[in-house]
Amino acid sequence: KEIINRGGEKISPLEVDGILSDHPAVGQCVTFAVPHDKLGEDVAAAVVLKEGQDATDRDIRDFASKRLAAFKVPRKILILDEIPKGATGKLQRIGLAKKLGLG
Repeated sequence: KEIINRGGEKISPLEVDGILSDHPAVGQCVTFAVPHDKLGEDVAAAVVLKEGQDATDRDIRDFASKRLAAFKVPRKILILDEIPKGATGKLQRIGLAKKLGLG
């Protein structure tokens, strides 16, 4: 789904993707919902760094926190070699949390 509902706050994953993509080390990213006991859903992101670039999940979170409202900043950022794709070869938000062991 294209909207994350974090405790009643509506978050567009595309907006978060846009901010994360502005980080100089981020080559590819996808923002998605992860289950949360109290809030229902929370924000997470999978990121692939550009070749030769170095950044930590904290670096990327700090970058995002200066550009997004606090409730939109991903609580978890996974830095991966590759983001899993669906059968069509496209990035898929739905089911990504489960594929990455977060759901």
